[in-house]
Amino acid sequence: ISKKPLSERVKSRDAFIYLDRVMWSFGWTEPENKRWVLPYKLWFAFVNIVMLILLPISMSIEYLHRFKTFSAGEFLSSLEIGVNIYGSSFKCAFTMMGFKKRQEAKVLLDQLDKRCVRDEERSTVHRYVAMGNFFDILYHIFYSSFVVMNFPYFLLERRHAWRMYFPYIDPEKQFFISSIAECFLMTEAIYMDLCTDVCPLISMLMARCHISLLKQRLRNLRSEPGRTEDEYLEELTECIRDHRLILDYVDALRPVFSGTIFVQFLLIGTVLGLSMINLMFFSTFWTGVATCLFMFDVSMETFPFCYLCNMIIDDCQEMADSLFQSDWTSADRRYKSTLVYFLHNLQQPITLTAGGVFPICMQTNLAMVKLAFSVVTIIKQFN
Repeated sequence: ISKKPLSERVKSRDAFIYLDRVMWSFGWTEPENKRWVLPYKLWFAFVNIVMLILLPISMSIEYLHRFKTFSAGEFLSSLEIGVNIYGSSFKCAFTMMGFKKRQEAKVLLDQLDKRCVRDEERSTVHRYVAMGNFFDILYHIFYSSFVVMNFPYFLLERRHAWRMYFPYIDPEKQFFISSIAECFLMTEAIYMDLCTDVCPLISMLMARCHISLLKQRLRNLRSEPGRTEDEYLEELTECIRDHRLILDYVDALRPVFSGTIFVQFLLIGTVLGLSMINLMFFSTFWTGVATCLFMFDVSMETFPFCYLCNMIIDDCQEMADSLFQSDWTSADRRYKSTLVYFLHNLQQPITLTAGGVFPICMQTNLAMVKLAFSVVTIIKQFN
C-alpha cells in the first residue's frame, strides 16, 4: 500500500494483489497448479452455495419462523441487511461471470505498461498501484468495522445481531453457537460484497492512471527539436495506439460492471431508507452508531466509483485539450490529418452505464440516494 521505489519492477496488475487473494479464497479465480482444479471447483461450489443461496434463504426463513419475536428495531436491522445480502448475491454472480473479461483487461494493462519507460511514467504507475491496494485495505477496515461494532454489543445483550435460521440449532438454548455462526457468515458475506465493490473501483483507477500518462504524452508531442516529421508522426501514432488500448480495456470491463452497479443502484435508496427509519425511531446509542456505519458502508459501494467515472469523463476532455494545445501548427499535412482524426476520437468521453439504463456518474448516484428520503416519507405516512 506504500509506493515502491523505481528500483523495483511494478506492473499495473499489481494493484489487484490484495483483491485477487480474497477472490481466490472464495473460489472466484483459478488455481495456479492445474492439479488442484477439481478441489478448487468443489470449494467454489460449497462456499458460493452457502453464501449466495443458503444465507439469504436463512434470513428469509427466520422472518417466517420467528416473526413474532422480532422487535421493530431488530426487524428493520435484519431487513436492511437482508435486502443488501440478496443484492450482494447478484453482484457476486456478475463478478464471478466476469473473471475472463478481467483477465483480458489485465493483459491490456500489461501492453500499456510497455509504454512506461521514463522514470516519471513509472513513478505514476507505482503511485496508482499503491493507491489501488490502499483502497482495498481501507474498504476492509470500513466493512469489518460494521461486524466489530455490532457483534460484541449484541453478544453482551444476549441477543442475536442478524437473526439467521440454522436447522437443528435452538437460538436460545445454543445462543453462543448460533451467534458465532452468524458472525462468521456475516463476515464472509461482507468480504464477498467488498470484492464486488472494490473491483470496479481499482479497475477504473488503473484506467485513469494510463489516461493521465497519455495526457502527458500528448502535451509533449513535437516538443523535442531536431527530429524528423516521420518520427513525430510515429510518436503521434503511438499515442493513438495507447488510446485504443485504453478503450479496449474499458470495453472489456464494461459488461462486468454494468450488472454490478445496476443492482446497487436499485438497492441503495431502499437500504438507506430502511436504515434511516431504524436510526430515527428505534435505535439505541450503540445500535445507532452501528447503523450509521452501515449507511456509510452502503454509500461507499457506489459513491467512490461514480466520482471516479466523473473524473474520467473530465480527463477525456483534458486529453482533447492537450492534443489541441500541442505544437502541431508547423507540422506537415500527414501529421495534421492524423491529428484531426485522433482529436475527433478523443472528444468522445469514456462512459459506463449500469444495466444499459443508468449512466454511471454522480448525478445518477445522488438521484438514487434521494430515494431513501422517499422511503422515509412513505413509512412516516403509516405513522
